[in-house]
Amino acid sequence: MLTLSHISKSYGKFLAVEDINLELEHGLYGMLAPNGAGKTTLIKMITTLLFPSEGEILYDGIPIQKMGEKYRDLIGYLPQQFGYYKNNTPVQYLDYLAALKNLPRQGLRDKIDGLLELVGLLDVADKKMKKFSGGMIQRVGIAQAMLNDPKILILDEPTAGLDPKERARFRNIISALSKDRIVILSTHIVSDIESIANQVIMIKDKHLYQMDTVANICGLLEGKVYERPVADDDFTDFEKEHLVLSARQEQEFLQVRYYSEKPEAEAKPCTPNLEDMFLVSYQ
Repeated sequence: MLTLSHISKSYGKFLAVEDINLELEHGLYGMLAPNGAGKTTLIKMITTLLFPSEGEILYDGIPIQKMGEKYRDLIGYLPQQFGYYKNNTPVQYLDYLAALKNLPRQGLRDKIDGLLELVGLLDVADKKMKKFSGGMIQRVGIAQAMLNDPKILILDEPTAGLDPKERARFRNIISALSKDRIVILSTHIVSDIESIANQVIMIKDKHLYQMDTVANICGLLEGKVYERPVADDDFTDFEKEHLVLSARQEQEFLQVRYYSEKPEAEAKPCTPNLEDMFLVSYQ
C-alpha cells in the first residue's frame, strides 16, 4: 500500500498542494485536475524527485525517504516528456536504460522483446525511433517504465498529443498493467480514465477534492444535468444564466446540455458523466 499522509508542498510563499491524504492499493487511479492544479507536483513527490514540505509518504508502512534506492527500484515512471535518442532502435534504447537501472543482463533481451510485444512494437523492435509516430514513442515510454517490473507505475499526462486511436490503444495497455500493481495516471483528459480507472482522484484548490469510483463521483450530479433545445439567437443569453456543458447543432436550434439546480419545465434529465463533473467542479 502507498500512503500519503498530510502531504503539503510549498515553494517559499507559494503553496502547490496542501494536506493531501491518500491510500492506494493495487488498481488504476486516475488523477484528474486542470493544468496547474498540482498533479505533477504530487507525482514528483511520489517518485522522490521532490520531497514534501510537510507530511510523509509511506510504502507498506515505511517512509519512502528511509527506503531510498529500495523504494525507487519499485517505481516505473513515464513523465510528460522523456528523453530518447532518435537514432536508437527500441531495443537499443531499452537495453541502455536497463544498464542505467543496473538490471541483470541474463534474460534481458527476452524481457525487452516481451515488453515490446506488450505495447505492440515487436515488429519494429529494430527500426530507428526517428521514424516513429508520437503514439509509438509513448508506447516505448511505457516499455521503459516497465523494465524493472514496478510495483508502482506512474504516468504523467501520457496521452497528450495522441490521436483517438493511439489513446484507445494506450488505455487498453494501461488497464491490463493495473492488475497486480498500483498505477497512477495523471491527466486532464477525462476520456482517458472514465472507462478504465478503479478510482478517480480529483485535486482542487490544492486539496484533495474527491476520491471515489467514477459511478459514485458522477452520482453527485444526479438530478442536476439536463438537456433542452435553445434557439441560436437565444444561446448567448442562456449561457450567461446557466453552466453549459455541451451544445450541438440540430437543424434550426442548439441541443444544449447544462447544469442546473432548478431546470426549466421543458428540460430533459441526463445521466451525468465524468466530463460533466469535471466542468462543474472546475468552472
